[in-house]
Amino acid sequence: MTERPSALAVDRRGFIRLASTTAAGWLALGATSDRVRVVGSLTALPLDDELTRRSMIDSPTSRLGGLIVGLRQRGWVEGVNFRLELRSTFGAPDRVKTAVQELLALKPDVILTGSTIETAAVLEATKTIPIVFATANDPVGNGFVESLAHPGGNVTGFTNSSAEMGGKWLQLIREAVPDLARVGILYNPATTPRGGRFFLDSIEQEAALAGVSVIPAPVSAPTDIDEAVRPFSAPPKAAMIALVDSFLVVHRQAAVAAAAKYRVPAIYPFYYFMDAGGLMSYGPTLEVRSADYVDLILRGTKAGDLPVQSPRKYELLINRTVARTLDLTIPFTLLARADEIRE
Repeated sequence: MTERPSALAVDRRGFIRLASTTAAGWLALGATSDRVRVVGSLTALPLDDELTRRSMIDSPTSRLGGLIVGLRQRGWVEGVNFRLELRSTFGAPDRVKTAVQELLALKPDVILTGSTIETAAVLEATKTIPIVFATANDPVGNGFVESLAHPGGNVTGFTNSSAEMGGKWLQLIREAVPDLARVGILYNPATTPRGGRFFLDSIEQEAALAGVSVIPAPVSAPTDIDEAVRPFSAPPKAAMIALVDSFLVVHRQAAVAAAAKYRVPAIYPFYYFMDAGGLMSYGPTLEVRSADYVDLILRGTKAGDLPVQSPRKYELLINRTVARTLDLTIPFTLLARADEIRE
């Protein structure tokens, strides 16, 4: 068992030293000074969400904090030679076009997108401004890139989960809940890849082998989540899988709260859900890698020449305190494979 590594960790003393460095000092260290570049970022998360919060001290592992730290390590310093412009759709479909137009009006040098929906919206609006998607499940199938090795066009980025992940989530939750008879699949068809089918196929294949019934639990609004989870509290024994879904990331507190309220074991795709009090998560760590590509693009590399990268590592997190509240005894064989065990 190891603690989840964080390349974004910056101790307070180090942060103060960085903050006190003058612009001249940064330039002496090699920061580019010909003009101030504009890095745009589009997300569905509220701007006060811990994953988008600007303060690295308050949230050193936030998405935004990771980008800023990563760029600083490569000579780009906010307020010296680049500025970050963040816009949010707040998870509302009718806000997407407005947020995109606000970003384009700033004439950004590169745009970082947070999910498939934002990437599609920006790509529809511009074929010239470089785009880096921080997460995407099926960039070829969505038409973002020609191939993973040779994206072409003005977009590249990072995948987060293959379709086979669905079966892996079911395997893991079955180890935690050996008498599992049913599994509910929580997702929003409008915001998860291929309306849910991207992961459902492998979940159903694994379930057929294991003799587990698969029950889709689609939601379209935050108020739907509680009612979607409630039926899985009754016999026969059930658990839930939350799919990779920007809607569920935005409303992760509600999803985790509903699972706790109805005592339904659930596995989630990202550690963000563990921070909200989830039982288990299994997924990739991708937060700091976007800085690599943003840096290269700011220095003149074409987005279409940068291959789409797959996850370097997947991590399993388990919260034993949550397990005890659900009267679950997590097998030692599963605990031994965990990257982090929370108490």
